[in-house]
Amino acid sequence: MAEQRAESTLARHADGAGGTALHQVIADVRAEVGRVIVGQDRLIDRLLVALLTANHALVEGVPGLAKTLSVSTLARTLQLSFSRVQFTPDLLPADLTGTLVFQPRDAEFHIRRGPIFANVVLADEINRAPAKVQSALLEAMQERQVSIGGETLPLPDPFIVFATQNPIEHEGTYPLPEAQLDRFMLEIHVDYPEREEERMILRRALDGSDPDVRAVSDHNQIAALRQAAARVEIDERLREYVVRLMEATRNPGRYRLGELAPLVEYGASPRASVFLARAAQAHAFVQGRDYVLPDDVKSMARDVLRHRLVLSYEAEAQAVTQTAIVERLLDGVGIP
Repeated sequence: MAEQRAESTLARHADGAGGTALHQVIADVRAEVGRVIVGQDRLIDRLLVALLTANHALVEGVPGLAKTLSVSTLARTLQLSFSRVQFTPDLLPADLTGTLVFQPRDAEFHIRRGPIFANVVLADEINRAPAKVQSALLEAMQERQVSIGGETLPLPDPFIVFATQNPIEHEGTYPLPEAQLDRFMLEIHVDYPEREEERMILRRALDGSDPDVRAVSDHNQIAALRQAAARVEIDERLREYVVRLMEATRNPGRYRLGELAPLVEYGASPRASVFLARAAQAHAFVQGRDYVLPDDVKSMARDVLRHRLVLSYEAEAQAVTQTAIVERLLDGVGIP
């Protein structure tokens, strides 16, 4: 039996489309990022889900939880170009996308590309910039190109935007409208580390023992990783489960969740169905599997759904959160 397993493993390695070698790449990336980032395994997995599905993610957490370090470390591990933009109220769209600069030498205008021309862009505190800057970023996210001086320039491939928000400080911010939030596949909530994890963080900081990051893959392999993640098998029953979850956000009474009806003003759109199915596939692939389990769907449902649910005034009055609504949906909607 052991010999048969070994032969099967070798066969999958030999096959360029086989999943084992590519699963190992993801395992190596997770391990390398984990050497630098302590206690944020969930965040790292979801950053990988966004990367594998070619989608963008919103990262929310209080300052000091290694959000920026996690994104930059992932980029270095995959040898991707990285750009961080601190969003401020005086930021202009040209500061992000680029502009025309006059060169006296040849008396002509030349394009100077902005920081958005990178494989991984971290939009730090996106809600601090005015609407026109947010719109310029979101347009680039959707079209994967920008226009400067009448010329359309494609953004690099891969191109992923990770935007951060500070959930505790709202003065001087410009909250993203629901239609713009919907462009982000995931809203990832980052929590505090456990006690032992914080001890390790403190030890590294005081001893100066932060490990260096080494590259374990490159951008040329990302296309193959994305294709492998898209081929992950998702059973017809799980597809139906995704549809039922979405339907329950719009018509909770059909699933005996009538108490949620006055709390949810608008449910999730069909885009959320596609995002949840793809996120479940990528999550399964990150975990080293070629098939989706119900736990994959449930695990990703919170990140895909919570920023897409528009709650009513009654929900706000009762201090009911989107996360609490999603938890109730997961408890009440059964797998067919």
